[in-house]
Amino acid sequence: MSLLEYNEITEKKFIVLDGAPYEVISSHVFRKQQRKPVNATKLKNLMTGKVTEYSFHQSEKVDEAEIESREVKYLYNNRGEWWFCEASDPSKRFKVDEETVGPQGRFLKPNTVIEQLLFREQPMGFKFPITVELKVTEAPPNVKGDTATGGQKTVTLETGATINVPLFVNAGEIIKINTETGEYRERVGK
Repeated sequence: MSLLEYNEITEKKFIVLDGAPYEVISSHVFRKQQRKPVNATKLKNLMTGKVTEYSFHQSEKVDEAEIESREVKYLYNNRGEWWFCEASDPSKRFKVDEETVGPQGRFLKPNTVIEQLLFREQPMGFKFPITVELKVTEAPPNVKGDTATGGQKTVTLETGATINVPLFVNAGEIIKINTETGEYRERVGK
């Protein structure tokens, strides 16, 4: 493991703090009046998902977390249990609870290969693709002149997830979605 100086603790880095792995969500190095510089960060605990704020001072150093990843294939979910298998060996199946998968899981199609993150051989979450293409299965009809509300309607996707899209999107079309925000990006085709 390598040691990071207080100003090297930047966004998207993984660190070990009090024996637990954290992802740095945001960081801002600043100087308060005549004092020494401080790095104010927001950290997400990769085991519990809890976000905390922490300030690193100039004299502090922290270990960079060695996060390993492996490819896994999503199979199905049932009653809050999400079933996966190793991408290279389908006989090695395992289940994960809904809380560990997180809200991005609603955009997973069966047989999708994603990365599972591991810290000291212990699973702690998944790395999802930033955008996915999904088919719209249900969409309410357009109402002529209904643009005063911003021109949005709620549609159902092939995974069962519902999102808001512009009025011109219809059932049967394929759209691109940002999995981090859950927002519509663009219409891809039919």
